[in-house]
Amino acid sequence: MDSIRFNCQKTYGVIKPLNGVNNGPIHTPKFSSVHQLSNFDAFKEARIPFSRTHDAALHMVYGGRHSVDVSAIFPDFQNDPDLPCSYDFSTTDAYIELTVEAGSEPFYRLGEVFDLVSKPYRVFPPSDYQKYAQICEHIIRHYTEGWANGYHFKIRYWEIWNEADLGTDFFRSNSIWSWAGTKEEFFDFFEVVAKHLKDCFPKLKIGGPAAANNMGDPWTTDFIREMNIRNVPLDFFSWHIYCADPALLAKEAIEIRSLLDRNGYEKTESILDEWNYMDDPTIGFTRSIETITGMKGAAFSLACMCEGQRLPIDKMMYYCAGPYYYNGLFDFYTCRPLKGYYVFKRFSELSSLKEVRAEDRIQDVYSLCGIDEKGKITAAVSYFTNDDDKPVKTIHFDFMKKGCYEVYRLDEDHTDELSGSTDELIVTLEPNTCIFIKEV
Repeated sequence: MDSIRFNCQKTYGVIKPLNGVNNGPIHTPKFSSVHQLSNFDAFKEARIPFSRTHDAALHMVYGGRHSVDVSAIFPDFQNDPDLPCSYDFSTTDAYIELTVEAGSEPFYRLGEVFDLVSKPYRVFPPSDYQKYAQICEHIIRHYTEGWANGYHFKIRYWEIWNEADLGTDFFRSNSIWSWAGTKEEFFDFFEVVAKHLKDCFPKLKIGGPAAANNMGDPWTTDFIREMNIRNVPLDFFSWHIYCADPALLAKEAIEIRSLLDRNGYEKTESILDEWNYMDDPTIGFTRSIETITGMKGAAFSLACMCEGQRLPIDKMMYYCAGPYYYNGLFDFYTCRPLKGYYVFKRFSELSSLKEVRAEDRIQDVYSLCGIDEKGKITAAVSYFTNDDDKPVKTIHFDFMKKGCYEVYRLDEDHTDELSGSTDELIVTLEPNTCIFIKEV
């Protein structure tokens, strides 16, 4: 029998908000009275800390191509950016309102969705970078300062573009673009927009660029080095990873933190704002999607968030909670919670607690423990493995103090169900299952 011991006499700060997501709640009555589809109550109950707005334009439940993207809000680039009549905020307002009502802070991506068609339409470099920066400025003022009959929402993070490294330099003759320009053009663009927005909003977090390929490609290294040379403010560096092993996520996080520090960005937050399970594509994309929406995907998610707590990552945002095949939280057709939903809901109970660290590590077992001001323990454990033939594990959990603990199971046969209360925590775990422990 294996054992994991937690020293509850020593804490390591508050557990980080790692259960953020991409896209907000679905509540179609906000946009249409025809289809009454909603996961609003479940989304709100999960207490999701951040909802990144990227790809909202792909889904009609968020307003489709009329929402979020700069080209949707400012449809005619010839117009005057200082005039409210140049902007169409209506659909985006509804989307942002809904997200805020659900208790989640929008993490706003300024830019465009992928042009997932045979040629690019909206992702060309703007003809005037300074004007584009002014447009972004007014979008921020609308949602944080009330400009143009706007709002005073708490939206602190403003991200410039998404996955520009998957542009023409990367795809070349391929038909998919996220930046239909060169690397050098993007660096120029980012510099102008970031400097302008930081000058306008010194108290807000301005960053980006939501890099996709990261350390496997020199683009990320070149970007960070060039921004440092140009003295570009970078409150956060955002990046993405899709993998089937939390160790790969950990390796990437450590390398990115090191790269930022070496280039003078020691105080820049490292934000992983797209991540999910993705196995070797040669064995079939469908298999990965089946994993994401099942129990194994839930175990992977909890494993990554547990691992993220010990890594130099400041925030994480899962991709995604919207009506897309990467959604392991809500059913695509009914919006009902899937197994993965309960991982994010349970994690919210940990995020306000002080971290207690395990003194032991067991292969493929990931854990996170927190203690409240009364000394009560809450813990989450995932036995995740990409090898479906791994054996059952029996584990003794020792919190080095007497107490009575409730154990909740999340597996193929149980959906966050109480399996009993005990003062002797010896638990048997099948591969790709989770438990949640709560001291009573």
